[in-house]
Amino acid sequence: MKVAVFGLGYVGSVTAACLAANGHDVWGVDVDIAKVGPITEGHSPVVEPGLDELVAAGVTAGRLHATTDPRPALDGADVSLICVGTPSTPSGSTDLTYIRRAIRDIAETAGVVDPPASGFHSIVVRSTVPPGTVDEVVEQVLAEVPASGDFSFGTAMCPEFLREGSGLADFYDPPFVVVGTRNPWVGTALIDLFSFLPAEVQVVDVRTAEALKYACNAFHATKVSFANEMGRIFRHYGVDSREVMRLFVQDTTLNISPYYLRPGFAFGGSCLPKDLRSVLQLARVKDTDLPLLAGTLATNELTVRDVVDRVVAGPGREVALLGLSFKTATDDLRESPSVELAERLIGKGYNLRIYDAIVNPSRLVGANLRHVRSKLPHLQRVLTADAIEALRGADVALVSATDPAAVSALLTTPPARTIDLTGRLGAEVEALPGYEGVAW
Repeated sequence: MKVAVFGLGYVGSVTAACLAANGHDVWGVDVDIAKVGPITEGHSPVVEPGLDELVAAGVTAGRLHATTDPRPALDGADVSLICVGTPSTPSGSTDLTYIRRAIRDIAETAGVVDPPASGFHSIVVRSTVPPGTVDEVVEQVLAEVPASGDFSFGTAMCPEFLREGSGLADFYDPPFVVVGTRNPWVGTALIDLFSFLPAEVQVVDVRTAEALKYACNAFHATKVSFANEMGRIFRHYGVDSREVMRLFVQDTTLNISPYYLRPGFAFGGSCLPKDLRSVLQLARVKDTDLPLLAGTLATNELTVRDVVDRVVAGPGREVALLGLSFKTATDDLRESPSVELAERLIGKGYNLRIYDAIVNPSRLVGANLRHVRSKLPHLQRVLTADAIEALRGADVALVSATDPAAVSALLTTPPARTIDLTGRLGAEVEALPGYEGVAW
C-alpha cells in the first residue's frame, strides 16, 4: 500500500520506518525540514535504538521517502496516518491545532493529485486525542473543505503504544492493534496495512479507540505513583518496598490481572476500606502524604454519591434495590456500598424495597449484624422475598445482583429506569427502555 505519514517526530518516524521495512511505500510529511532532511539522507531524525539502520534500509530500498510537500505523498495514496503533536494547552486541555492542519492539508491536496486505484482514502489518527476528536474535529474539517477531486474519505482512530527506547520492539510486538471506525472499508484497509504484526486487528467504536490510549497512560502513571507511595510510607517502618513490590507483582490473579479493572459500583467489604484507612493512618503518624490512596477513598465516595444524585434527579419516589451485600455470592454487608446507598435514599425520604438472594437477617451475626443494624435498623421491613415483589411499582431499579431471579424479574417487570451497577446483566436487560449503566 502507499501510505502518507503526517508528522515525523518520534511516533511518525518509527511508524514510517517500520511500515517501509515491511513492504509498504511510505512517504513521511512534515513542515520541519530538520525532520525531513535526515530521513532523505538515510538516517533518523530522532534518537531511538535501531531506527537509524531501519531508516537507511528503507531509503536505500526506495520504500521510504520524506517531504515537506503533501502532494507527492498523497498522490495515489491509500492511507494517511496522522502522527502530529497534540501538546497540552496552559489549562491542560489537548491542543488539536496540528491535527486540524494535517486534515486540512490532506483534504485540500486531494483535489490536485490522483486518487488511489480504489478511489478510497483512509484518514487515520495515531496521535493521542480526546474521545470525540475524529467525529467532531476531523469530520468537521473535511466537511469545511470543498469536494476533494475523485477522493472518497473514511476516518479512523488507531492509537499507538510505543515507548521511547523500545519503540521498534513495541511496534513489532504490540499489546494490541485497535482500530476505531464505523467505515468497513477503513477497517479492511488497516487490517491489510498491519497484517504483518502478530496481534489481531480489533475494530471497535471510534471513541473507544480514542479513550483506550488515555486509559493506558493514566493507569501507567497510577502504577508508578502507587509504587512510590508504598515506598514513601513503608520506609518509615523499616520496610524495603522494592522487596514488597517484587512479591506483589507475582500475584497475577488479583494484583496484575484483569480482576477489579471493570467500571462499576464502589468497593466495600470487610477488608479494602478498613485496610486502606489503616495505611492512611500509618502515613499520618509519620507526617507523610499519600494523595493517591487518599483520593481512592474520595473517589469511592463519589461513586456512591453519583448514583444517589442520579436517583434524586429523576422522577418518582419508589426505588427497588436488587443486591445488598458488597459482592455476589455472599451475605457480608460490612461496608457494602449498597447498604450505604440504601441508607442515604431512605434518609432522603424514598420508599425502598430491597431484594438479595442470599441475605437473610435472621442469619446475620457478629460485626455483620452490628453494621447493618447501625445503617438499616429496619432491614426486615424493607427486604422482600423475591425480585418481582421488589420491582412492583418501582420508578427506578438499582441493580448489583446478577442472579437469574434478578435478571428474570427485570425482564418480566421492567421499571421505568434501570441503573446497572455491575455491567453483567446481559444484552436483554441492556436493551430495556430506560436502561442506564453506572459508568457507561
